[in-house]
Amino acid sequence: MNPNERENEPTITPVAYPLPTTTVDPEAIAEAVEPAPGLPEVGPRYIWLMVLAQFGVFMAFITPIAISLAVRLGELAPDNQEYLGYITGAGALWVMLTAPFMGIWSDRTRSRLGRRRPFMIGGMIVGVLSLVVMALAPSVLVLGAGWILAQWGWGTVLGNLQNSTADRLPESQRGKVAGLTGFATQVAPVIGVIATMGLTGDPLLLFLVPGTVGVVLVTLFVTLVHEDDSRALPLERIGFAGVLGKYVYNPRRFPDFSWNWLGRFLFYFGLTLNTTFTAFFFADRLGLSITDVSGVIGTLGAVGVLATTAGAIGGGFMSDRFRRRKVFLVIGGAIMAVGMVTMALSSDLPFLFAGSLVVSLGIGLFAAVDMALLLDVLPEKETDAGRFMGITGFATSIPQAAAPFIASGILVIGVTGDAKNYSLLFFLAAAFVLLGGLVILRIKSVR
Repeated sequence: MNPNERENEPTITPVAYPLPTTTVDPEAIAEAVEPAPGLPEVGPRYIWLMVLAQFGVFMAFITPIAISLAVRLGELAPDNQEYLGYITGAGALWVMLTAPFMGIWSDRTRSRLGRRRPFMIGGMIVGVLSLVVMALAPSVLVLGAGWILAQWGWGTVLGNLQNSTADRLPESQRGKVAGLTGFATQVAPVIGVIATMGLTGDPLLLFLVPGTVGVVLVTLFVTLVHEDDSRALPLERIGFAGVLGKYVYNPRRFPDFSWNWLGRFLFYFGLTLNTTFTAFFFADRLGLSITDVSGVIGTLGAVGVLATTAGAIGGGFMSDRFRRRKVFLVIGGAIMAVGMVTMALSSDLPFLFAGSLVVSLGIGLFAAVDMALLLDVLPEKETDAGRFMGITGFATSIPQAAAPFIASGILVIGVTGDAKNYSLLFFLAAAFVLLGGLVILRIKSVR
């Protein structure tokens, strides 16, 4: 939540997408990757409302990771930067445990509003409450509880938006829509940081300004995009054991889905290592306080919008045009690795700036095309899209749960006193994202 970390699993360097975990869900491989028979192309209204809704979710949800959580933690525990890793890791762990259940529940919901919209509405309510909790938190423990609620609420909204794309997009539009939504979700945290640059002294506004944007844009999608009444759909009753059984699947039955899962896992593990401590990294390298660095982050992120746009939209559209996905994912992972290494070796603004732009390009490219590839190989789209998108969420939520804790340990390797080994952290992150792109080459049913 998942955000399904982002993600699976994206600033200054675009933010480590706790990717609110996705909660989106035949027999043969060929059947698993074919679009549903007769699935028509969606119109521009659906596409643009989807893009705006995902932009809103990420602005509300990822802005805290970009700057707001770091600012609040700096107020509550200024000498314990490592707590940020514990907070984000705990939130991702919660999502990891609940995302498949939320996906199964969504698949099996029978209501006049359909299967997906009730969860978007409920997720928004929980998401807004979480922002208030974090803004007013009197302690680190309450701040962490607020972040868990944020992962759950906004992750549920994002998951069901992505469930909707699995339900409705034909293969010919997946790269295009993934490119546009990938661009939107990458630039949203940047816009969120810029919008909150002058609000660091007011915790409530710091969290609620981007949250309000999320509520407005998701509400537009919920009210203007029709979803069929689901009450007449067949419903197989399953007990508690049946629900637990749906948390797993046989990898041999869907090997391409499994390779995609592993590639996404490796990529988001590296991404989370790289971006969890982004604000602290820039403050360390530039000799600024954590509050003062927000202005630098906003400026770098604003310029990085251009690189992210080129990667996400260019990669998504070209992958549809050339009917190829894998080569773009390999390129995306390699580009991002180069950017991370550049940042690791940098100690002044120009090189940090250059590395950030390269990373932005790589994240935009990988995130967009990987989403299209996921929809290509997603099993049992008609009945269990939410379930399998929830399982996909493990590929982002596990890294988001584990990587921050591991990153906290990596930072103290080979250093003494208050020093942090950011260079080692970024080198390891680069290795993981590169490997994530290469693993995708094992997929056989998609070029």
